This record gives sequence, structure tokens and C-alpha cells, in this order.
Amino acid sequence: MSAKETEKPILVTRSSLPPFEEFTEMLKPIWESGWLTNMGDYHKELEQKLREYLGADRLVLFTNGHMALEMVIQALELTGEVITTPFTFASTTHAIVRNGLTPVFCDINPRDYTMDVDKIEALITEKTSAILPVHVYGNICDVERIEAIARRHNLKVIYDAAHTFGETYNGVGTACFGDASIFSFHATKVYHTIEGGAVAFREAWMEHRLNCLKNFGIVDQDHVVWVGGNAKMNEFQAAMGLCNLRHLEDEITKRRRVAERYLENLDGVKGLKLPEYRPGVKPNYAYFPVVFDGFARTRDQVFDGLGAHQIHPRKYFYPLINDFQCYEGRFSSKDTPVAKYIADRVLTLPLYADLALEDVDRICGLLREMG
Repeated sequence: MSAKETEKPILVTRSSLPPFEEFTEMLKPIWESGWLTNMGDYHKELEQKLREYLGADRLVLFTNGHMALEMVIQALELTGEVITTPFTFASTTHAIVRNGLTPVFCDINPRDYTMDVDKIEALITEKTSAILPVHVYGNICDVERIEAIARRHNLKVIYDAAHTFGETYNGVGTACFGDASIFSFHATKVYHTIEGGAVAFREAWMEHRLNCLKNFGIVDQDHVVWVGGNAKMNEFQAAMGLCNLRHLEDEITKRRRVAERYLENLDGVKGLKLPEYRPGVKPNYAYFPVVFDGFARTRDQVFDGLGAHQIHPRKYFYPLINDFQCYEGRFSSKDTPVAKYIADRVLTLPLYADLALEDVDRICGLLREMG
């Protein structure tokens, strides 16, 4: 058996979990009460603790981040066109389209891969109802300029903040920007509830509507006011969320050590664009994206080369959404050349709290050999 065959597989991410006994102890009250879902005690407790942690005045939990986004779009009664980015996960655009709206793709800037604010206003038409930017890889958008543009044109702003749980910008949590911000608590995220999500929002009236929409539009036993769906977080998810919240700061500290080790190892390697952390931002080290631009090998060659050693990074985000087969004939990546350029060259390297630093050294050693 070769050395390569005996190498330990390293995936791009691995879920953080609390001590097993801590989680199972949380399950006892669920068994005793028989209350498994429909906004039970753990659900209520988690909502309150997340409001406090995120600095959000108002927050509603959902079974996942995608349904959180679909339903906040529905709650705001958006119409026509929504300006967004193609450099994101499929969920962002699918939520717009599944609400019967038209996504209008704005290109990204090459510095931090967030929406290029200089290009937003040229895309606004009489049909535009909202802007839906994404805080990519934990890089926070230019929230001040986006807010100013939205005010000038009377548009709503919804942030896809799935990558920024726990982050702050100038001391303000990302839950506080825009008319609403959505979070994903998927198992692969910095903070997770196995599956889960949330909407933080500005207007008080949205709380009642969001809670109804996620429960089939039901207001009470006699009234169904909206065409809603089933997107309630259950008690088991909430229990996991409460456990993980207790350990979150330690988990972020571990992730920071991994990110710093990458930066130490890869600094100065020709042809690699490494992450930079914007002044004023307290990062959560969710991802470690590397753009191969002028490197000795292409991104795909690096992907295959690492894979041969049981190391599995991710082409994240590739392909661009405006090149998805399901949108063929409607959109084209030719309209967003910067996003296309980055999507063809980026890899997110393995990063999770329990990734051993010697494994980071091994990954970086292979990259330097390829360069």
C-alpha cells in the first residue's frame, strides 16, 4: 500500500459538536414533555439567546436558512426584480425565483468578492423592489453604501448573512444590517443546529407574519391568512443550538488558529491571493478561500493534486449561478466577468475547529511543492 493510500482523508469542513453527554442530557425534557416541535421551550429559549448574542432586537427561527430567505421575501411582499450576486450558494437565487421574482445579477468586486456597489444603481429599474447582497466567506458587504442606495431608490435590503454568524463590523452585529438578515445554521456552518436558520429584522410587524408563514399561514384555529409553508425548527435542533452556543467562542478561537497557520505558511507564495480581514470586522473564520491567479498550476490541477493526497477542498463558488443548467437561456456569466474570473480560480481549503495544525502544514507543503 502506497503512502498516499494510507493518508488520512481531510474534508473541506467538519461539523463542530458539543460533548455527547451534554447533548443527551438536553434530550430528557423533550422526552418527558412529549413536545417535539411547534415552538416549544427550547425553541423559545434559543430565540432569546440568539437575539442577545447577535445584538438583534427581533429574530425568528426556521428549520433551515433557505426557508428563512424564501419566507422573508414573501413577508416583505417583494415584486418584480431583485438585484443580487451570482457569486453565492444556489439558495440565494433559488429563493428569489421560487417567489416568482426575477434575479438581476450584479458583478462582484475583486477584493473581497462581495457585491460591487459601484455597479448597483445601473441595474435599478422601475421593476426593482429590493437588493439582496451576500456577505461572502464572512467578508461583510459595504453596508453603508448599500443602505444609502436603497434609501435613494426606496428599496428593501435583505442580507444573506449565512457566512457571518457572530461577526461584527465596528461593534455592530451583522444581524442588524438592512431590513432583514438571514442566517443558516446548517451542520457545516461555524454555528449550527444540525439544520436550521433564522431571520433578524427591523420592523416589529414582521415577527407575527414570519411566525405565521412558517406554520402554513395559520394565525389561529379559525384563521389561515397567508399561503405559508412548514418551516418550523424542532426541539432537537434547538437543543443542539443551545449546546453549540455555549462553546461557540472556543470554536471560533480554534478556527482562528487554523486560519492564521495557513496565512503563516502561504504568505509570499507567488500566484496565491489569500484572505484579508477588513478593518473594523471581527471575523468568524468560516472559510479560507484562495484564488490561484498566476500560480504555477491551475485551480483544477491543484484540486486534483490535493485530492490525490486525500485532501478535499471545494470549488466554492463554482459554477456561477448564472451558468446553472436550470437557468440556461435566462442568464449568462458573461454579464458578470469579475465573478466568472474568481469562480474559475478559487478554492476553499479545509478549515474547521478540530483541524490539526500539522494537517494545515501538510496541505500548505503540498501547495508550495505545486508552485
